[in-house]
Amino acid sequence: MKQLDQLWGRGREFLGTRYAIMAGAMTWVSERNLVSAISNAGGFGVIACGAMPPEKLREEIRATQKLTSHPFGVNLITMHPDLNQLVEICGEEKVSHVVLAGGLPPTVAIQRLKELGIKVMCFAPALVLAKRLIRQGVDALVIEGSEAGGHIGPVSTSVLAQEILPTIKEVPIFVAGGIGRGNAILSYLEMGASGCQLGTRFVCADECVAHPKFKNSFLRANARDAVTTVQLDARFPVIPVRAIMNDGTKKFMDHQRHVIEKFNKGELDEKSAQLEIEHYWAGALRRAVIEGDIETGSLMAGQSVGMVTQLQPAQEIIQDLITQALTALKSRNGHINTEVS
Repeated sequence: MKQLDQLWGRGREFLGTRYAIMAGAMTWVSERNLVSAISNAGGFGVIACGAMPPEKLREEIRATQKLTSHPFGVNLITMHPDLNQLVEICGEEKVSHVVLAGGLPPTVAIQRLKELGIKVMCFAPALVLAKRLIRQGVDALVIEGSEAGGHIGPVSTSVLAQEILPTIKEVPIFVAGGIGRGNAILSYLEMGASGCQLGTRFVCADECVAHPKFKNSFLRANARDAVTTVQLDARFPVIPVRAIMNDGTKKFMDHQRHVIEKFNKGELDEKSAQLEIEHYWAGALRRAVIEGDIETGSLMAGQSVGMVTQLQPAQEIIQDLITQALTALKSRNGHINTEVS
């Protein structure tokens, strides 16, 4: 354990946790129960603010604080219309870490968070953006590859890690996207990461409030079932989202074709057509997570979903990850010792 502690020592110190395992912020999933359970188990839970109004976020932070005395963070979407107010609430409620996601964060938000004594984390989907965010003053970075669930970028986790980890040393870096086992965490730590972020792995935690049907869809899925949405026409961009294939995913293709056909016939202008395509998924994630609509709802999941095989307490999930990492370390050390002798 000592060797593992050394490898992710920088991440543990930054997060203030026993293990440098961050939980990905998943809308409707990452709320008080799961977040506190992960933090209580030695990891770092993160509240997904999503589209919450400011006072709802305050309520969620306070409820989480009642369930854990350990550090946790809040994920804020930079495009939220009340971002500045959300930042102030995080300061008022003494949140220790804020993750800014969903686009390039405004410098004023980063500066204000730092003024409030909050550690700022941001997603860096490319080396040039990582350098820019460091100049803006962020305290840590998350590099998330296309294997992740939800909204994703075009580059795989392994490529991002090879591109960014050897170059960026100024701040701790947490690797995310497609990670489901402790030996994978160990590999990224050995490459220079300070820790890792996992989301999909925690959906089937006992403490997660997701609908049983939503969880069962994860238990049944394989890696190849978690696919990205496809854009049919360059005139109408579709932000790639990785989710488990269902009827909703298939019908989205038909929906795009129907809208594009109406546009080509002059029945819709370009803006209206774009909005009609985007509106298709409105409320779909909530329907799946909360209501259990696994047919037409959005089953956002990373490709690591194939490694989610049972319902477990969050503490057991984290301990499994630790055991896998330690087993891999022991195997490598044993192999080295054998060669030396």
